[in-house]
Amino acid sequence: MIEKRPILKNKIYLYLTEFFAGMSVMAVELGASRLLAPYFSSSQIVWTIIIGTIMIAMALGNIYGGRSADRNPNPDRLYSRIVIAAIWIAAIPVVGKYIILGISAALIFTVNSNFLIIAGFAACMVIFVFPLFLLGTVTPSLVKFTVDNLDDNGRLVGNLNAANTIGSIIGTFVPTFISIPAVGTSITFLIFAGILLALSVIYFVSSKVHPRQMKKVPVGILLFIVCCVFGHNNSFAFWQQNLTYEGESIYNYLQVYENEREVVLSTNALFGVQSVYQKEKGLTGMYYDYAMAAPYMTGVKEKDELNVLILGNGTGTYATQCKRYFDNMNITGVELDQKITDLAVEYFELPEDVDVITYDGRAYLNVIEDKYDLIMVDAYQDITVPFQMSSVEFFRLVREHLTDDGVMIVNMNMRGTKEGNINQYLADTISKVFSEVYTVDVAASTNRELFASNNPDMLKYFENNLRLEENEELLAMMDRIEKELVAYEQGNYLMVDDKAPVELLGMKVIDELIKNEVEYYRNIYEEGGISALLEQL
Repeated sequence: MIEKRPILKNKIYLYLTEFFAGMSVMAVELGASRLLAPYFSSSQIVWTIIIGTIMIAMALGNIYGGRSADRNPNPDRLYSRIVIAAIWIAAIPVVGKYIILGISAALIFTVNSNFLIIAGFAACMVIFVFPLFLLGTVTPSLVKFTVDNLDDNGRLVGNLNAANTIGSIIGTFVPTFISIPAVGTSITFLIFAGILLALSVIYFVSSKVHPRQMKKVPVGILLFIVCCVFGHNNSFAFWQQNLTYEGESIYNYLQVYENEREVVLSTNALFGVQSVYQKEKGLTGMYYDYAMAAPYMTGVKEKDELNVLILGNGTGTYATQCKRYFDNMNITGVELDQKITDLAVEYFELPEDVDVITYDGRAYLNVIEDKYDLIMVDAYQDITVPFQMSSVEFFRLVREHLTDDGVMIVNMNMRGTKEGNINQYLADTISKVFSEVYTVDVAASTNRELFASNNPDMLKYFENNLRLEENEELLAMMDRIEKELVAYEQGNYLMVDDKAPVELLGMKVIDELIKNEVEYYRNIYEEGGISALLEQL
């Protein structure tokens, strides 16, 4: 009974239990976003799934914890649940990524739509619901152990909730700004699991419980040590060998790999890459070569200096290519993630004279007054499109920072074919702001380059400046682009700050891309089942 547990007479210890339980819940929630992001992105859809499943777990935990405390007000049961929650959380770095991949592999052959939602929800339910359900039992149980009389129950319950809330607040900031950038997601899980375990060990040791109950202490410690040994690896793409770099920043999972031909940056382990840099130092046929048509459209061969702004500089592949072929460019890059800029310098040969500013692209436009001949929007990262850089208000802001004959080039990296796809929304929205809009599809990729301007002579500039170009290789590339360039016919789709459903639109394209990629294997699965599929793989 409670009277036999002297440690529970110390209200401070109970408040500490609430404090660290609240802190751990938020740490796990933020850790969940980082665990899922390399596979499902960090979009609002994924955050909605995480928050929703965690709220489900906490609500069920509150209900069960209250009923359990009423039936059997034995604190041993609560701290046993905390031990189990701690070990489960410690095990997430060990098995979590394998569970995500297993669920994704199973669903990718059986789900025809909403793959991101279904796979993300299933992964959250399997990995995170149970330990957070257990932590959800803490508050109602501690209320039972704390309230001795009705005279001060309001104050005590308020203090417990305050301790939980303060812990949650600190648990929100510590992973984001301290532990994840410093030691990574996996060790962050282990740190908070260790705190919960230590809290429970203190309880059992100080309470001198029955030897049968004490067995939980060495078993829990042993399992935690095992998880520390096998769970400290931060590799999310564990199937890839010989990575040049793998790590995390405040914003992203980051992976660099290279071969004899290229260096690649990926911020998502499943859905493609962000930047590709060809070591051959020539034209590559990739999207940034297509985007080099934009300087001609704004008079690069006729102007002494061309001022260029790149929103979403990434590893600087576009800036590097422009610097290689044009000697009159003054380039400023804006990149939100300082770590990506560091990788650009270390692995992607970013030119020293490209000034890179660590800032959000739209926020940067709001604080400057400069105008540019060319603005490149390359902020649509992997499968994530920032809504604040896809609305009509954003493109109006871009227009305000262009010279009279300036050109905006947008790299749209998920080319859909169905009516009302994300690129159609973007192009229609841009067409509300710019009178001249042209697109060209990048061969052998899902990228589409969009050129926009309010200069009616944009194409004449293009043709006239090409006549002044002497590089035969570049001329051949531009000739190819000129033949494939299509005037965009404006539709009625529009995105504004108040309504820009980029996540849902992007998810539809993902479903389409997945369907196209796995159709062959899906047919094998439907005809011969899992055995036939495994045999084929």
